[in-house]
Amino acid sequence: MTKETQTDRPIQLTHFDAEGHAHMVNISSKSTTARRAVARVEIFMQAETQKLIEEGGLKKGNVLSVAEIAAVMGAKQTAQMIPLCHPVPLEHVSVRHEFLEPLEGQSRLQIEVEVAATYRTGIEMEALHACSVAALTVYDMCKAVDRAMTIERLRVVYKSGGKSGTFEAE
Repeated sequence: MTKETQTDRPIQLTHFDAEGHAHMVNISSKSTTARRAVARVEIFMQAETQKLIEEGGLKKGNVLSVAEIAAVMGAKQTAQMIPLCHPVPLEHVSVRHEFLEPLEGQSRLQIEVEVAATYRTGIEMEALHACSVAALTVYDMCKAVDRAMTIERLRVVYKSGGKSGTFEAE
């Protein structure tokens, strides 16, 4: 269930023109507003993998520190990877991580990324891309000991700013 406030307008895909061709949305007439987005992702792994991460026992180095840097880099590079995203001058990127209670016998690492900008378009994609890159980095650094890891539940949990208002996942 989600809480969302937005204006009454028909739902339409904005990345296609009247003829159905993909295009980058023209944002030149949109108002500049303070925007914030938070995304989360979970990586499921063996308990032994969690232990190696926490104890620094992996040959590739400090997994969580590298994943945090990867998330920041991912947020900044979103427009280069997602074809119709605008390059956004981000003002803030923060990364948090925590091991959650095991689920169905598997350890799980949650990564949360918050991004902020004052701009004319939303920044949810930057938060999502940052989470994705961080999760892939964890997988890359741990795959030698746990190829069965899964990356799941990538989602936006909060966004504010712009015409569509505030969205908050419960």
